[in-house]
Amino acid sequence: MKNTFGTSVLVTIYGESHGNSVGVVMDGLAPGIPVDGEYVKKMLLRRRGAADISTPRRETDSVIFESGVYSGRTSGTPICIRIENTDTKSSDYEATRWLARPSHADYSAYCKYHGYEDFRGGGHFSGRITAGLVAAGAVVIPALERKGIRIATHILRCGGVSDRDFEDVDADIRALNERDFGVLDESAGKEMVAKIKSARAEGNSLGGTLETAIAGLPAGLGEPWFDTVESMIAHMMFSVPAVKGVEFGAGFGFADMTGKNANDPFRISGGRVVTSTNNSGGINGGITNGMPVIFRCAVRPTPTVLFSQDTVDFRLNREAEIKAAGRHDPCIVHRARTVVDCAAALTVCDIIASHYGTDWLGE
Repeated sequence: MKNTFGTSVLVTIYGESHGNSVGVVMDGLAPGIPVDGEYVKKMLLRRRGAADISTPRRETDSVIFESGVYSGRTSGTPICIRIENTDTKSSDYEATRWLARPSHADYSAYCKYHGYEDFRGGGHFSGRITAGLVAAGAVVIPALERKGIRIATHILRCGGVSDRDFEDVDADIRALNERDFGVLDESAGKEMVAKIKSARAEGNSLGGTLETAIAGLPAGLGEPWFDTVESMIAHMMFSVPAVKGVEFGAGFGFADMTGKNANDPFRISGGRVVTSTNNSGGINGGITNGMPVIFRCAVRPTPTVLFSQDTVDFRLNREAEIKAAGRHDPCIVHRARTVVDCAAALTVCDIIASHYGTDWLGE
């Protein structure tokens, strides 16, 4: 099982949904980086989501720094962050132990781990494991901001409702980082919340699209071919549960454009090279060009819905029917937004450390 991401700044996640705890180990961060425990708590609370549009499971998400942080700063040794699980109801999953929940990992996990996997609440495949990613990302986001690198994600589309696009990227990032429900147009946000509540009342679920901006990255980061900035970010984003598509800049829109319209003309502004448009999403040849990196993630609807569905009993090898039990989200898009922010921050850290060295984020 591959649970480690990165080459210079490494992040290893651990835990199961109904185990004693989930968490993360980070290695490669320079000593002396301030660690804001309150900011880590704030990001974990945002990941948890509002009770009326999220799972009824309410974890306290108390953060324990087991190692690597001393007197409020990184010590340069591996950072271990543990987050205890305190609100589990494993009995919800006993009756369906051998029934493959449609579009969940139950059957594929069984094929790989031969029944030894912890199946409760999705086990290691659960979105609960993203708490460790968020905690790790929340350690490095303030360090990136001190270097002028800012990250924010908004819900571009959910339930058939669209948010506005990024316009003034710096101002939009500041606004988003102050909002618990990540939209730029707050009236669109209210419509999305109403759609999520409606889906919940029906026992159904919604997906959506997240759009992320990374501003302040210097030009020249990344490698051609196999360690492009796109491939590094996409690798991490496809590791976030429920993400089923990633595109950069104009993305699949390029298919319907001409070269003249798709190209980003260069010009000089304030003494620096910029582009008039940003269809390439801040990346040329796999390497940053100094413009904001823009990418989008397609998030599938939560697979658990309160309807009877066809499935199989994979122990008895026969067809069956399943109706969901347990506590589930009618939509995870608003929660995944925080995960994407933190996952993007960790990827940026690794890219920068590979380019400038691991001490770059230090003071």
